[in-house]
Amino acid sequence: MAKKKVAARKSRAKKTTRKTKKLARLTGRKTAARKKAARRPAAAQGRKTAGRAKAAAKAKIAKKPTQQRAARPAADKAAAVPVKKIAKPKLPRRTTQAAPPSPQMPAAGAAPPAATPLITPPPPPAPALPPAGPKVGDPAPDFDLPDEKGQRHTLAQYRGRTVVLYFYPKDDTPGCTTEACGFRNALASFTDRNAVVLGVSPDSVGSHQRFAEKFGLTFPLLADESHAVAEKYGVWVEKNMYGRSYWGVARTTYVIDADGRVAHIIRNVRPEGHEQEVLSLLGAP
Repeated sequence: MAKKKVAARKSRAKKTTRKTKKLARLTGRKTAARKKAARRPAAAQGRKTAGRAKAAAKAKIAKKPTQQRAARPAADKAAAVPVKKIAKPKLPRRTTQAAPPSPQMPAAGAAPPAATPLITPPPPPAPALPPAGPKVGDPAPDFDLPDEKGQRHTLAQYRGRTVVLYFYPKDDTPGCTTEACGFRNALASFTDRNAVVLGVSPDSVGSHQRFAEKFGLTFPLLADESHAVAEKYGVWVEKNMYGRSYWGVARTTYVIDADGRVAHIIRNVRPEGHEQEVLSLLGAP
C-alpha cells in the first residue's frame, strides 16, 4: 500500500508539473500577443502621420503655380498702365544777335597796331656746350699714374714718341675686352710707327693686373682711381642707363704727337676694329 501511495503522489506531481509548464507557455504566448497588439496601433499611427506630411507637401507644391498664375494678371495690369510723357521744357524765344562793332580804321599816317600772337612760342634751346678737355692742337695735360705692375708713367717721359692714350670704362667687360685685345693684336704695327699704347680706367692696380694676365695684354694699363686724369681730359661724364644716372668714363681716344700736343680726338669709340681706325690716323710707318 505504501508503494502505491508513493507512486500515486509522484504521478500527481508529474501531472501538476506538466500543467504548470503548459500554463506558463500559454501565459507567455498571451503576453507576447498583447505586446504585439499594443505595437500595431503605434506603427499604424506613424504611417498615418507620414502620410499626412506627404499630402501636405504635395498640397504646398500644388499651390505655387496657382499663386504664380494669380500674380501674372497683377503684373499685366501694372504693365498696361500708360506712362505719362514728360513735357519738354520750353526754350526761350530766339532773339537776333547784335552785329559786331565795325573795326575802326586807323587815321592816315598812323602805324597799324601790332598783332597779338595766339600762342607764345617756346624759347629757343640752349646751345650745346662744347666737350670739356683739350682740343686738337692744345698741349695734352700731363699725368703720373701707376700701371698693373705698380710702375709709374708720365706723359713727359714719352716725349719724342706718339702716344695713343685711350680711356675705357671698366676692366674685363665685353666692350673693353674687345678694344684691349684689338690693341694687343696690333701692337707691333704701333711700334713700327714709333707709337706707344696706354690704356686708362678708374680701376685699381690689382684689377688691371688680373685683366692683363687673363687676356695676355702686353701694353701698360694705368690706374686712375680718383678719375682726376679723366676729368682733365674731359671724359668723366654723367651717364644714364635704364633710368638711373651715374658718373663714369666716356670711351674716348687721344692721339698725342711727339711734341706733347693733341693731334686727334676720337669720341664715342666703337670697340671692334678701333685699333685699325687709330692706325689709319697715324699713317704708314
